[in-house]
Amino acid sequence: MRWERVVLPQAQEAEQASEEAGGPGKRWAHTCNAIKGGRFLYVFGGFGIDNCQTNEVHVFDTVEQTWSQPTIKGMPPAPRDGHSCTNVGDNLFVFGGTDGMNPLGDLHILYTSSHTWISPITRGEVPEARQGHSAALVDKRLFIFGGYGKSPDNDDEVYYNDLFILNTETFAWNKAMTTGMPPSPRHTHSCSTWKNKMIVIGGEDGRDYHLSDVHILNADTLMWKELITTGNMLPPRAGYLTLTFGKILFVYGGYTEAQKLYDDLYMLDAESAIWSKLTTTDAGPSARFSMAGVCLDPVRSGVLAFVGGCNRSLEALDDIYYLHTGLTGEHEQRLEKLPSRKKLKLKCQEQNLTPGQDKALVQLGVSSSSNQPVPLSIYCQPGAQSNPHKQLVPVHGKHIFEAGLTENFGDRYTIETVIDGKPLHGVLFSSKPSTLPIPPSSSSSGKRSYGDSSAGASNGDHNCESKADAMQGEEAFSQKAHAEYAGPFPVSDVLQPFDGSDLESTSQFQHDQMDEAPNLNVEVPKQSVSPSTKDSNVISQNNHAYERDDLAKSG
Repeated sequence: MRWERVVLPQAQEAEQASEEAGGPGKRWAHTCNAIKGGRFLYVFGGFGIDNCQTNEVHVFDTVEQTWSQPTIKGMPPAPRDGHSCTNVGDNLFVFGGTDGMNPLGDLHILYTSSHTWISPITRGEVPEARQGHSAALVDKRLFIFGGYGKSPDNDDEVYYNDLFILNTETFAWNKAMTTGMPPSPRHTHSCSTWKNKMIVIGGEDGRDYHLSDVHILNADTLMWKELITTGNMLPPRAGYLTLTFGKILFVYGGYTEAQKLYDDLYMLDAESAIWSKLTTTDAGPSARFSMAGVCLDPVRSGVLAFVGGCNRSLEALDDIYYLHTGLTGEHEQRLEKLPSRKKLKLKCQEQNLTPGQDKALVQLGVSSSSNQPVPLSIYCQPGAQSNPHKQLVPVHGKHIFEAGLTENFGDRYTIETVIDGKPLHGVLFSSKPSTLPIPPSSSSSGKRSYGDSSAGASNGDHNCESKADAMQGEEAFSQKAHAEYAGPFPVSDVLQPFDGSDLESTSQFQHDQMDEAPNLNVEVPKQSVSPSTKDSNVISQNNHAYERDDLAKSG
């Protein structure tokens, strides 16, 4: 991944400022939204170079790289900053903010097709006037969370952690009755959506503490849950920018004190709950807060745009930067719809693997506790999109381990083992049913808790014997297992070199919480044991110590 500073064609020769090239000029605490697949970028409001709020609308064409200021119809909102602006189709819903003196609680809609403002008549329980809140759209519902306003009795600031929902078709407000533990009251945080989830990160609370906690709201059940994250953790901050690309959340900039600003870039995988500090190529934006931005995909594939902000000297900025992530939204959506077997074949094709180059294709996990920045080149690889700590690598030779048999289901067996101190559980499939006996000491569930002392025992402590005639032909095991099966059996013979021309089966790695964890895939050729044998090893790696809700199965 790399940064690119946008140089406008109108300003290249004379080195003009962006406002001279038709742009919005220097501003912060504004909003930025993209329509038409990222072709047009709308900048509204904010605190400008003349040290006052604005209600101007400027449009940036990301293909022609030009600014324009459309002729606006209707009654525009009052000048403001600290508001929210949310896409509902190609229409922009503006709520709240401040006019410099008081918080606002009004709702306005800009129809971008005609550049017309309207102020819809709403009903229901309307949110209190506020600024520094967040907004997110799930289906046809606009969620407003947090922020701060003024007490109706005096001018004291009031900090919110309430949740309001607007039906964008009927314009009916509703104060949500949530369950679970909500985030603490806060402002200048971020709120993002992924599938049917709303993700709240960080911000500043009423005691001037800066936060970095992550909370998930299930938009269907209205249940809050704190996401326990691991990895290279995001330091507490407020006033940063979060941009979402599928399940990946990019966090840039922000502040903790008046003169302590950030210019770092972090990434959160919402599915694995892993934070990563990213390294980039080329010069990026200076340290800043209250910038605006948006994802420009698919018009600019995998590109995030960053516009303006405020620097350490509390001066407004007018620059534009692109972050080229190397990710592809269409690729992620396509993979979600494909069965596992085809996912791996697609990854093989994208990697342009040939029989002479690779004997096996395996996804390897990297320790999530590493404090080293992750090179962004990793995330540009097609196989690394699903998890920033996993990348597709060619593996030559064999990987040998032993596993104990726990259950027999006729055409498949559940197995368990311990590798490098980590318990693993999985399933071994066979094309023919078998009558292998189950070790009496094995768990019927095939699962072992982290606190079970036997989980770290040597594989040789488990013992089970079976005669070769208990097997029906040459089926799921190597010749060693065919002659005499012991509880800890070698499965390395299944992982033989293959020519890549006939990938027969795919195995999905599964966490103990099977429908909550990201999947790792390893594919084995059908000729692994004999021409008549078709096997696939499925191994479940239990190496996550964090708590998550049902992100993986939602949506």
